[in-house]
Amino acid sequence: MQHRIPGGFPSPADDYVEKELDLNSYLVRNKAATYFFRVIGNSMTGAHIHDGDMLVVDRSVEPKHGHIVLAVVNNEYTVKRLYACNGLIELHAENPAYPPIRLREHEELQVWGVVVGTVARFIV
Repeated sequence: MQHRIPGGFPSPADDYVEKELDLNSYLVRNKAATYFFRVIGNSMTGAHIHDGDMLVVDRSVEPKHGHIVLAVVNNEYTVKRLYACNGLIELHAENPAYPPIRLREHEELQVWGVVVGTVARFIV
């Protein structure tokens, strides 16, 4: 007869290990208004959003000053932090290599949704 017995000490972390995690229930609050987008570029690395990450974007969340948003500026999508001050709207990158986007009168802005989470892989 042969038995397998662990040779180390039991981990105290075992009491805190999640048995199962459903990413949809963890990240999605409003299924009908939530979308996923893959990030291209490094303009938001200061907010821990990196090239290849997946953004969780909720269209039902009202965009407010300081939110990270998926915006459409002159028919192009971008992910930036929203700044609204004294009637002026700016979109700021979270990387000093990228200047803020200051909207002019002739430019068109649509906040498509608010970024409510990210999913990242460390090893691909």
